[in-house]
Amino acid sequence: MKREMSSFDVGSIAAEMSALEGGHMDKVFQWDSGTVLFRINVSGQGKRDLFFKGGKWLYLPSVKPETPMNPLSFATFLRKHLDNARIGRTTQQGFDRMLVTEVFKADADYQLIFELFGGGNILLVKDGVIVNCLIHKTMRDRAVRPGEPYVMPKVRFDPVSSPREEFDPLFSASSSDAVRTLATGAGLGGQYAEEVCRISGVAKNTPAGELTPEDIGSLWDAMRTMVSGILENPVPTMYTEGDEVVDITPADLGIYSSYERTVFPTMSSAVEELMSRLGEKEEGARKDPELERLRRRIESQTDTVEAYREEAATLRAKADALYANYGQADELLRVLKEQSSKLTWEKLKAGAMRIPFVRSIDPSKDTVVAVFDGMEVQLDYTKGLDANASDIYARGKEIGEKSSRAEEALADSKAAYAKREKGLAKDEAARAARAQPTKQFWFERYKWFITSGGKLVIAGKDAHTNDNIVKKHLKDADVYAHADLHGAPSTILKDGQKASDAELREACHFALAQSKGWVAALSDGSAYWVYPDQVSKTPEAGEFVPRGAFIIRGRRNYEYHLPMRLAVGEITYQNERKVMCGPEDAMRSMSSKYFVIIPGRGKAGKTAAHMAKELGVPEEEVARIVPPGDCEIASKVWPAESEQQD
Repeated sequence: MKREMSSFDVGSIAAEMSALEGGHMDKVFQWDSGTVLFRINVSGQGKRDLFFKGGKWLYLPSVKPETPMNPLSFATFLRKHLDNARIGRTTQQGFDRMLVTEVFKADADYQLIFELFGGGNILLVKDGVIVNCLIHKTMRDRAVRPGEPYVMPKVRFDPVSSPREEFDPLFSASSSDAVRTLATGAGLGGQYAEEVCRISGVAKNTPAGELTPEDIGSLWDAMRTMVSGILENPVPTMYTEGDEVVDITPADLGIYSSYERTVFPTMSSAVEELMSRLGEKEEGARKDPELERLRRRIESQTDTVEAYREEAATLRAKADALYANYGQADELLRVLKEQSSKLTWEKLKAGAMRIPFVRSIDPSKDTVVAVFDGMEVQLDYTKGLDANASDIYARGKEIGEKSSRAEEALADSKAAYAKREKGLAKDEAARAARAQPTKQFWFERYKWFITSGGKLVIAGKDAHTNDNIVKKHLKDADVYAHADLHGAPSTILKDGQKASDAELREACHFALAQSKGWVAALSDGSAYWVYPDQVSKTPEAGEFVPRGAFIIRGRRNYEYHLPMRLAVGEITYQNERKVMCGPEDAMRSMSSKYFVIIPGRGKAGKTAAHMAKELGVPEEEVARIVPPGDCEIASKVWPAESEQQD
């Protein structure tokens, strides 16, 4: 399975990141030293994520990952320095696996550099100097830490832009074959080098020195054909064999013709699918590093305890054997002590070795090794038997004490292991029970709901989206609705001119409930709807229309006595489960599982958290769809337990 991005992959992601240009940095999240997510506000697109994962992957996910509650130090630093910074161009540095993104603040211009080689890194650079980086390290040719100059990798052959004059010498200087020269010298990597050989018709195992000028020309033409195809007509493709992902590439490669192919709309979506499969594959094999360390420690300590026990028991047995063979041992010690003062070491050794139960003697250390009851016992022949036995017992006691201490340490390690294992099991259970977000749709950048007749209603969240929603989404077949209050959101009922009276009232109801009237805790209110040609941004002479406001000309169709209450519940939209906040009449027509909310004195966050838990979605998903201000639950409509089981 593919384990890292190629230079071609990185180039494709650089092209996709052009969609972030002009956006503004919103938040930065960090999981660990290799995984960071940048959330960027992009005009007309809402919030887009850029995910740097595991130090090896960079892509724009379609599904927002569940973010950590507390940012780590690097993310906190970037939040402080890049808050609301404008995103500029993103470029690939030569043909290296690194991207450089321009980031502009009022007081400084920065470069956000993503390195996808050597373990990966993210660096914030200003005027060529590293301001901060995800990982600090020192290498032979550069130091990566704050305050150091940022050193770009050495320029190498670039198959995208290098001229033919730099291509031919790669083969004359190579001692390898054609495919390896392309893979390393030309920087293509293995799969693309094989593809070039396939297209050119040159045998990949031909020694580089044996290639003719015509062969090299064919390889050059094939490489340029492949590169231009990747750049001009990308076809992000995943190749699989059974459940195993063989590769993902930004182009359809002929070398993978025998594998099953899946084409993706973007390289990011292909990487996202790969990450999903990698996550599933590694979930069962995931090992906690701390648990593994404790396991290895327990194994080592267990071996140590057993060794101490065996050694202590052996020493006691040896001392007992001395006393069991008291006469023989005592006589040996007495003779050797007496003779050692009379004989040379050589003669003493020669005489001692003639004794049947003596295994060895070392006169330089005054020691002899003899066998008693089948055990070899080392004795000091300058001492008596009792003294030797006492020394052996003492060593056994010392080893026994070490064994006791080792057993205590082992018990502590086992307790730590059990505690860690219990904590991980608890975390795993929590992770399994954690609410998963529902599928996101384009209209979720606004307030929204689906009418009882199945039509989409969208409303602005602020002055910016009020302007945006009318300019981009108000069409001739739609209807515009607005509460009879200053500062209410612009609301559009899509295909509203075919809507029923009930749906028109629901749109007006929604326009009122999502206005400041909710914050003011009004009991009811009124709203109106008009046709698109009645909505204008052009003021009368001498008048001014502020941002987010519009002028309504002509007759307004009012809906009165609209209750200040909404429903939050579970619906099915386009065969996908969603959580919606809309008028109770609309909710009742499509759901049997919802809450009715009204303005209240309770904390909106706590109410949203409670509803999210009951509905089985992340709290954020409910918090962003409820009206501004506090709310409380007026009633709950829920299916019977037997219905839920069905």
